[in-house]
This record gives sequence, structure tokens and C-alpha cells, in this order.
Amino acid sequence: MYDSKMKSRETDHLFEAILSLESVEECYRFFDDLCTYSEILAMSQRYQVAEELFAGKTFTQISKGIGASSTTITRVNRCMNYGAGGYKTALERCAGKRGEDQEG
Repeated sequence: MYDSKMKSRETDHLFEAILSLESVEECYRFFDDLCTYSEILAMSQRYQVAEELFAGKTFTQISKGIGASSTTITRVNRCMNYGAGGYKTALERCAGKRGEDQEG
């Protein structure tokens, strides 16, 4: 089991709530209530940076393409290389799902 510094009963409950959501629309509704617009944009941009790094893009290409700061790109890159593997898991699963969606 992964040991996280943010591990708590309350965080478990939050993650269980997220895992209970069944559609993108339900996610929009939940996160609209939970987070500010700026928080969602920041998380979305970090994930987009991860997608671009995963696809092999350079820092310069990412910065020019989506306008992310070098600090954000560096942080995401560090997490992808030395973090807990969360980005990699999500990116691989989503890439697989997108591939299935395009086939069928």
C-alpha cells in the first residue's frame, strides 16, 4: 500500500467520493462545488503538461503551446520522473481508453 504524507481519514473520504463519480458531467458538478475555477484551471494545466511530457514534447514546445510556466513544467516533470507514479498510471490508462474509443 502506498504511504502518502497526505493520508488521512478525511482524504480517504474525498478520494472515495471522487471514485464514486460515474461520468465527466458528474465530475464537472462535483468539482464545480468543491474547487474554485482557478484551482481547476491549475490542475487541468498540470495534467496537460504531463500529457505533453508523456508524448515527448520539450519544455519549450510545451511552454509555447499551452503557456505553462517553466516552474510548472519543471514541477510536473519532477513528479513524473521521481514522484509516486500517479501521472504515469492515469496517462497510460487514459491513452489506452482513448485508443479503444477511436477503434470502436
